[in-house]
Amino acid sequence: MVNVITSAVLFSAVFLYGCLGEILTEKSGHLNLGIPGIMCMGTAGGAYGVTIVMNAADAAGAEPSYILLLLAALAFGFLFGAAAAAIYGFFTITLRCNQNISGLALTTLGSGLAQFVMNGITDDGIQKTNLSRASRILSKSLPFANDLGWFGQLFLSYGVLVYIAIVVAIIMGIVLKRTRLGLHLRAVGENPATADAVGINVTAYKYGAVTIGGGIAGLGGMFYLLDSTKGSFENSSTIEGFGWLCIALVIFVLWKPNVSILGSILFGLLFLLGYLLGISEPITQNLFKMLPYVVTIIVLIVLSIIDTRENQPPQALGLPYFREER
Repeated sequence: MVNVITSAVLFSAVFLYGCLGEILTEKSGHLNLGIPGIMCMGTAGGAYGVTIVMNAADAAGAEPSYILLLLAALAFGFLFGAAAAAIYGFFTITLRCNQNISGLALTTLGSGLAQFVMNGITDDGIQKTNLSRASRILSKSLPFANDLGWFGQLFLSYGVLVYIAIVVAIIMGIVLKRTRLGLHLRAVGENPATADAVGINVTAYKYGAVTIGGGIAGLGGMFYLLDSTKGSFENSSTIEGFGWLCIALVIFVLWKPNVSILGSILFGLLFLLGYLLGISEPITQNLFKMLPYVVTIIVLIVLSIIDTRENQPPQALGLPYFREER
């Protein structure tokens, strides 16, 4: 049972990063269907960052620094994701283009660019080996985890990137619910005209939420490459599929960052259930992978019946804001 939970927790960070990025984006009133493409870009960014560090260490004849690898993975994964989200922001905030179409276009663009970047890295045998080496370093668990029995295995046997995802979720929950910054952002997402009328810079809050949310989502793709798959990359379609699950998870956790921690673990468990049960039939495996979507549909039905305001998305979600019309 402990092994099942640890497998789900390890895989859940992919969903948690992507879900948190989309929650922050949607709180500003923007539905970003480009999250799958942004996560693909985060994968490319993380790979590019650790490759720079590994090449520099090899050139110096030294062992790569854990801190430098971690910072490079986080920085480049975040920056690539934020840059992709900024493109979406320019079209939907400045040009007021349709959010759904812009997001879908970004998914296609991000997936293609990530595949191009990763092909350049993985076609080089040395760089491909460097990704695996970097992943082994970054995914190491805490050194004393094995000495604490089941407790250490259950709570301390993950790489630091898993704990960073949990910390980000907790901080985001506090900021959104208990700070003036969070109050202003929620006001922008609920009624941008009213927020604008009381002096809140709607454009700045929207751009901030979209770009930072994109950066956080990009970390999900980075984590998948450098922790979950141990540096192995085949194609961007798998990561793109996880991006759609992250968008579904946002609905499942009712736009609440703290709840997303448990929700992502559940999604990780449901997604891996076929493997954990030892099922090898591809068709049956794919049926099990549909479980997160089925659960999300059930949650949507329940929400439509209950219809309480606190469990609904921001009122202005998906709607462009024209300051001249307020």
